[in-house]
Amino acid sequence: VQLQASGGGLVQAGGSLRLSCVWSGSTFRLDNMGWYRQASGKQRELVASITTELRTTYADSVKGRFTISRDNDKNTVYLQMNSLKPEDTAVYYCNFLTRSRQGYWGQGTLVTVSS
Repeated sequence: VQLQASGGGLVQAGGSLRLSCVWSGSTFRLDNMGWYRQASGKQRELVASITTELRTTYADSVKGRFTISRDNDKNTVYLQMNSLKPEDTAVYYCNFLTRSRQGYWGQGTLVTVSS
């Protein structure tokens, strides 16, 4: 199983980034997909998640600014991040949950928002 996350980088406050995470190397059927983040010195927190029925959940801090989506044919989850703030700076991790309830993490992609 491989989860390859990409799309992080340095952006000014108010800018946008789009993260992607691709699942490969396994035929496990996938269930929920999500994005978490971990800022320096803080615990990892849920940013957004999406079910197979496309029901979404967002952290209050990103509601109205971030959008999660998925492409089941490509086994890919996306996170569109708009109106970025310095407090969004963190390492972002994708998480995939299989139908058998096993969870897998991506390697993390760094997002840095400058003020």
